[in-house]
Amino acid sequence: MGNPYRKIFAAACAATLSVVLVATGSPAVAAPADDLQAGLDRITAAGMVGTFAEVRDGNGRWSRASGVADIDTNRKIRPTYQHRVGSITKTFTAVALLQLVGEGRLDLDAPVGRYLPDLGREGVTVRMLLNHTSGIGNYTNAIFATPEQLVAAQSKTFQPRELARVGLDMPATNAPGERFSYSNTNYILAGLILEKITRLPAALEISRRVIWPTGLWQTYFPGRTPRILLPHAKAYVPWTETELRDFSVFNMSWGWMVGDLVSTTSDLNKFYRALLTGKLLRPAELAEMQKTVPFVPEFPEAGGYGLGLYSNALPCGTVWGHDGQVFGHNAISLHSPDGTRQFTLMQNMTHYQLPGQPDPISQALVETLITALCGADSAGPATLRSEQPVRLFTPATDAAPKLTPATN
Repeated sequence: MGNPYRKIFAAACAATLSVVLVATGSPAVAAPADDLQAGLDRITAAGMVGTFAEVRDGNGRWSRASGVADIDTNRKIRPTYQHRVGSITKTFTAVALLQLVGEGRLDLDAPVGRYLPDLGREGVTVRMLLNHTSGIGNYTNAIFATPEQLVAAQSKTFQPRELARVGLDMPATNAPGERFSYSNTNYILAGLILEKITRLPAALEISRRVIWPTGLWQTYFPGRTPRILLPHAKAYVPWTETELRDFSVFNMSWGWMVGDLVSTTSDLNKFYRALLTGKLLRPAELAEMQKTVPFVPEFPEAGGYGLGLYSNALPCGTVWGHDGQVFGHNAISLHSPDGTRQFTLMQNMTHYQLPGQPDPISQALVETLITALCGADSAGPATLRSEQPVRLFTPATDAAPKLTPATN
């Protein structure tokens, strides 16, 4: 591969996507579709293989794509493709559980042990699972600690209780309820609670409660089926400094209610608009979902995590949504509080931000997102007079496993 794809796995990554937006003096593009295309082209010019997005503003809708879906054939990426959306699955899981709260079948502040006696931890409540304050270890850090484990997992079937036990056996990250600490184990336990109460498979329960009633006809849980059903891009992971490896075929049982979902940009925008406008939850449960704990206690105004839903602070105000990353698939979906203005973007290469290093892909992504959600003039000096960084917290991406290259 050429220089645009010279990537290495990092041992750690920065906690935020942080860029300083400085006005260039060039005029804003008038049409939203042109703004979106220009932004996506900047992302691929910075080194991303392929990316596509959908923006909605009221009844207006614009979908665009840039780059390629397959580096061997140069097949172009399309804005209608299906894609693994990773931890955006967590919002769906949380919605189903909050519906049970509204039905009086689940208590958010009950101990996990009430529902899962053999998997409870002292002091940990259901709410702490959903807002990532439980302190339970993140099982994906253990099962994907080496490149060899990643390759083996492509064809391996994991059981949810097996994954829960891995996380519970890890050292605690904090005392229950003390602070935010993202852990995928929380949502394995949440899925098990959903099954215990409903006595149905979690994927079926979320489908019948959330996916089908909302008309998300391209959204589904593939589970052990390793291939995405309809047209999609390949999923690239930088394997050495010169090689991108395709991980688009993958048994996603390891992700379960944490990150198994396949969807499209259009379906995710439809889902989050339905959620934020009260079509999926009653006002009381939606309010619970939007009670957040700060990502960084010293910087609470930047945003925080609720119950499967988080907030971020943009120049034009607060937005709500989630991000997701599974190997070779990235997604981010953010929305104005009333669901009117929406932005969902997907990428087909894992991208790690190296601490202290220039990050043109992330900068282009943040600029594109802010233009879509705040308007074409939002990157100018009138909005950011102090030239302070716009910190976009992406907890699912930040928590994704970071590996040493398999070969050099």
